[in-house]
Amino acid sequence: MHPIMYPAETDLPKLLAALAPRLLPEEYVFCSLPESRWREAMDWPALASFREEEGLSLVLERPLALRHGFDAVPAMRCISLGAHSSLAAVGLTAAVAAKLAEAGISANMIAAFHHDHILVPADRAQDALEALNELSAE
Repeated sequence: MHPIMYPAETDLPKLLAALAPRLLPEEYVFCSLPESRWREAMDWPALASFREEEGLSLVLERPLALRHGFDAVPAMRCISLGAHSSLAAVGLTAAVAAKLAEAGISANMIAAFHHDHILVPADRAQDALEALNELSAE
């Protein structure tokens, strides 16, 4: 059975108005595993993963990363955008990144099927959330 699919938005002004950013409570870190260790990570509840030439990149909750011996810095927080953006939408990533850059906040974007997610430094997470709420109100 397939889940109900809602039409994804492509119109940038509508996407920005519907941002509804939500700060997740956990801290995350980026980790990388060589190909020889990929099977080890198959059962880890990663927020995200991506295969690269250099290894398997994972975004793990900080305590899990520490348990598996990773250097758990820098600590990041995830902001999930409530807007259901289309993968074909143009400009959302640029608008979000520009707003955060204006505030001096690094942004690591992850596009998923329904929503976009931004990993920001944990110590700037509240500032990032405020900046995104401002962007949505503009």
